[in-house]
Amino acid sequence: MKGTRATGRHAGSKVFRHELKYYLHWSDYETIRKKLRLIAYLDPHSIDETGYQIRSLYFDDIQDMALEDKKNAASSGRKYRIRIYNNSDAAIKMERKSKIGGYICKEAVAIARDEYASIMTGQTDFLKETESSLLRDFYVESRQPLFAPRIVTDYIREAYAMETGNVRVTFDKQLMTTVDFDDLFNDQLAMVSVIPQPMLIMEVKFDHFLPFNIQYLLQNLSNQRTLISKYAVCREKTKNLNN
Repeated sequence: MKGTRATGRHAGSKVFRHELKYYLHWSDYETIRKKLRLIAYLDPHSIDETGYQIRSLYFDDIQDMALEDKKNAASSGRKYRIRIYNNSDAAIKMERKSKIGGYICKEAVAIARDEYASIMTGQTDFLKETESSLLRDFYVESRQPLFAPRIVTDYIREAYAMETGNVRVTFDKQLMTTVDFDDLFNDQLAMVSVIPQPMLIMEVKFDHFLPFNIQYLLQNLSNQRTLISKYAVCREKTKNLNN
């Protein structure tokens, strides 16, 4: 199905995508989900219909530049994180999320459990020799003053995809956070809830155009558009707890 055209963006070999965010009530989620399941397929990584768990460890520097970019709605910025799924080390990823204007780009590279452990102890020299430009860039960042882990985010993601427009719609539920990041794989980490029930975050990502059937699902949600950042709201939550 055809949709509304928009201008995509390329920067070198990086592909930047559109990203729309919505702060949804549970009742809206159930309505959209029911219709979405008729036109999109559930992410194959899902454990069941509720989705899968995502846990991310975010890094920032002494000036909290990644956080300040988010709080000030900067037109550009980037942040690094290590991400795992379902508390397993089967897939550990170093990711960099970059923003230029209204476009976002997520790059990812797999790392091993022992490489994760080395990074967490500040032993990052091995990254200088890697073939991954992302990991080499992370090494450079890691040499900055007090560039270090800042926070862990944890939530359940229910994800759907469409080949048309390369659309991905995600519902992020039960967002929690902690500053206890000594063991990312510990399923007993002491977490605090960040977003009160019955609210959740919906994200819509697409390449050059948004199909009409997805536009139809979003047409009454303009008042629920948001620039919310899970990293930023989790940092604010832990800051308030510490105060």
